[in-house]
Amino acid sequence: MSRRLLLLPLLVAALTGCPERASVAPEAPAPAATRVPIPSGFDAQLARYHWRLQSATDAKGERIDALFVRTDAPVQLDFREGWLSVSNACNRISSPYSVSGDRLILQGLISTLAACADERVMALDREISKRLEGPLTYSLAESEPPQLRLRNRGGDALSFAAEPTAATRYGGAGERQFLEVAAQTRPCPHPLIADMQCLQVRELRYDAQGHKSGGTGEFEHFYDAIEGYTHEPGIRHVLRVDRYTRQNPPADASRYAYVLDMVVESEQVAR
Repeated sequence: MSRRLLLLPLLVAALTGCPERASVAPEAPAPAATRVPIPSGFDAQLARYHWRLQSATDAKGERIDALFVRTDAPVQLDFREGWLSVSNACNRISSPYSVSGDRLILQGLISTLAACADERVMALDREISKRLEGPLTYSLAESEPPQLRLRNRGGDALSFAAEPTAATRYGGAGERQFLEVAAQTRPCPHPLIADMQCLQVRELRYDAQGHKSGGTGEFEHFYDAIEGYTHEPGIRHVLRVDRYTRQNPPADASRYAYVLDMVVESEQVAR
C-alpha cells in the first residue's frame, strides 16, 4: 500500500478524496489590492539574491538560538514583486511588503499548515514570525556578498547574507515546469559513465485552476541534475522546478539547468 503526503496546502487547488486527483495550482499573482509601490532599485537588488540568516541577537546582544535549529539550512528570505517569503522553517511564510524610508513593513504574514516532527523546527515558524512583526528598520550593506540587516521594535537584530538566485546566475528568468519523479532510478546508457542510474521523469501540466491538464506520458531517462533535489529511493515526488538555458555550456553538458522551486507532492511507494 502506498502513502501520499501532499505538501504546502495553501497551494492545493482541490482534494476530491481520490489521491490521484490531488492537484497543486501554479503560482497565482497577488490580488491587486495587496500590490504596493516598492522603490524599483531596492526591489531589484533584493530580488537578485536569496537572503540567508547569518546572525540574530536580541536587545541584550545575546544570540537567538531558536532561529538556528535548522543546521542543514538557515532561515531564508526571498523578495519578489512586492512579496516577502520565508523558507527553511517548518512551513513557508509570506507577506506583501512595502517600504517607507528606512522601514520595511510587512502587511500580514500567512503560512502553510504542515506539521513537522521536530518540535524545534515546528517552533521556528513562530520564532521567525515574531521577529518580523511590526515595522522593521532595514539597511543594505554593499559588501561582497551584500548584507541585509533588519531590526524590529523589540531590539532584535537579524543579519542576512546574500546568495545569487538562479535567475541571477543564469542571466534571466527560468521556465516553470512540474516534473513527476518515479520512486526508483533505472540504468541508463552513457558514453562516459559506466553503470549510470537515471531518474525517471515525466512532465505534468496544470490548468489555471490547478487541475492536471495533461502530460502524463511515459517516464523517460533524465540525465540532468536538479539543483536542490536529493532523490530518496522508494519515494515518488512531484516537483516544481525552474528550467534555465545555460549560456555557452561545455560540449559534454546539457544546455539546460534545472533548479528545484518546491516539492509539491510526495508518495512512499511499495516495491
